[in-house]
Amino acid sequence: MDTRNHQLPTRRTHIASAAISMTSVFVMLCFIVKSSDAQTSGGTNASVPPHVEIAGTQLLHLASTITHADYDLYINLPRGYREDTTKTFPVLFVIDAQWDFSFVQSLYGQQYYDGFIPGMVIVGITWGGTNPDYDKLRAHDLTPTDVSHNGTYGNAQNFLSFITKEVIPFVEGKYRIRPNDRTLMGSSFGGLFTLYAMFQAPGLFNRFVLTSPAIQWDNHMISSLNKNFSQEHKALPARVFMAIGGYENVGEFQKFVEDLKAKQYNDLVLETRVVDGMGHSGAKADGYSRGLQFVFARPDLRIDPAVLGAYVGQYELNPQYKISVVLEDGTLVGIAPDNSRIRLKAESANDFYLPGQFLNAHIERDATGNVTGITLHQYGGDVMLKKVK
Repeated sequence: MDTRNHQLPTRRTHIASAAISMTSVFVMLCFIVKSSDAQTSGGTNASVPPHVEIAGTQLLHLASTITHADYDLYINLPRGYREDTTKTFPVLFVIDAQWDFSFVQSLYGQQYYDGFIPGMVIVGITWGGTNPDYDKLRAHDLTPTDVSHNGTYGNAQNFLSFITKEVIPFVEGKYRIRPNDRTLMGSSFGGLFTLYAMFQAPGLFNRFVLTSPAIQWDNHMISSLNKNFSQEHKALPARVFMAIGGYENVGEFQKFVEDLKAKQYNDLVLETRVVDGMGHSGAKADGYSRGLQFVFARPDLRIDPAVLGAYVGQYELNPQYKISVVLEDGTLVGIAPDNSRIRLKAESANDFYLPGQFLNAHIERDATGNVTGITLHQYGGDVMLKKVK
């Protein structure tokens, strides 16, 4: 199990106490920096740097009436959230936010910038209160059964109810989250809980990313849940990514994976990975990155060449910058002025993208259906290419 004594990222701004204006905060920080500079130059006191927060994030507090415990919710809003107030977003729930929120927030930024995943709201769930004992609290809330018989473990059912009845309504009532587009992510005990939620609350989440799950818990009781679920359900509509470090018990992991595949659930899309050269904690970096790519994988459709043929031609941004669009082997290829070639994948008959880059192309038409141009959605902004030939 993950029993390291991790430190919570230093950011304790309570939403309810956010009455201080940003201007006041800025003035206070400037005063602190100037004072510390003065102290340093005088040679009497060491400088005290200001606290650092994760830009663009929020911290909310939630007291549960189900578990009777306090929780902190770390929130990351996607790029453009405030500019376009009509747009909704998928939501990613991250277990063990005390360790993994800043980590996942960074991975999300990288994967989003490379065009692999959409903008999304990230909700990190962790335990609140004064000096919380994370190891003890997570062991209690994330395990399905109490092997100690004294209440130390086995609160997963209540914790799942807390997420279902309190966290999700609270977050979806506060932010523009797309209905029924939820992902759950966890590792170790968090991975065990992620699998537990998949079997116990089918349909609550439609994507799951987990690494190094504690599948050995209580005599492999998660395998019993899988067996019981298969006897009552033929379908498990979800995209699931599971990974484990190469230095862990890979055989035990693979046995569970094969058992899951053997149930032949309809609508289950599963991918697994053994991360070579990594242990229990290190497998997260690769597992979470590739897991996000997998569960949010975009379609790669084969479009009728007759439809694509209407897009072939010459396009220009201005008289000095023109590109050609040709059809090769059933796919569209853009040729830039320097003769570099971009092979696009089709997400629909009118929408295309370039894997590994933030580049999306939308075919524009006039009222009669004739192609007039291509709008390129790029990280720095949209660009319109007008069809000239």
